[in-house]
Amino acid sequence: MASEGMEAAGAARTIRRTRAPDRTREEILDAAVAEFSAKGLAGARVDEIAARTRTTKRMIYYYFGGKEQLYAAVLERLYGGIRGAEAALDLDHLPALEALRRMIELTFDHHAAHPEFVHLVATENINEARIVRASPTIRARNATVIDRLRALIARGEQEGSFRPGLDALDLHMLINGFCFYRVSNRHTLRAIYGRDTLAAGSAAAQRRMITEAVLRYVAAG
Repeated sequence: MASEGMEAAGAARTIRRTRAPDRTREEILDAAVAEFSAKGLAGARVDEIAARTRTTKRMIYYYFGGKEQLYAAVLERLYGGIRGAEAALDLDHLPALEALRRMIELTFDHHAAHPEFVHLVATENINEARIVRASPTIRARNATVIDRLRALIARGEQEGSFRPGLDALDLHMLINGFCFYRVSNRHTLRAIYGRDTLAAGSAAAQRRMITEAVLRYVAAG
């Protein structure tokens, strides 16, 4: 019995040692998302990221290697978030139009709930996608949405609900363009036109608008 208790205690210590680095890494990423989304890659400081966590600048470098590697890990995590949410929808059992509706609504909701993702993607475009181009992980994760849309288009054509000739990347850009713009340009739109695109009333109407627009675009006939 004593030996069993010692083995259990040893196993518990092993689990704690395994989980502690994982928790530390996630805490660093949480802080890095806030810092990079507020200040971009150039303006963000690793010292500030360390100050937001229970760790040190040296420990951040130990886990990630450097500031750019940490920034790449942040982008990988954020892209993985939306791609994982899409995968969790489990759309294969739905008619193609309904499956597409849910993808549009998820994209709209995800962008609205994660402005830090929008900010960082916008910054990466200003920097000509230097970090994204160097990350096989980001490219691989984002290939899944095009594969998913391509399969959905093929299914919709077979069902007779989608018109022929749709392109998966074009459809992806159509959906994301509006969902992204209303978040990325929220402040200029409010300053110029006096409307907050993320206010509840505006958001509900815009969610219906982009969903109906895309479904009408793809519909057969």
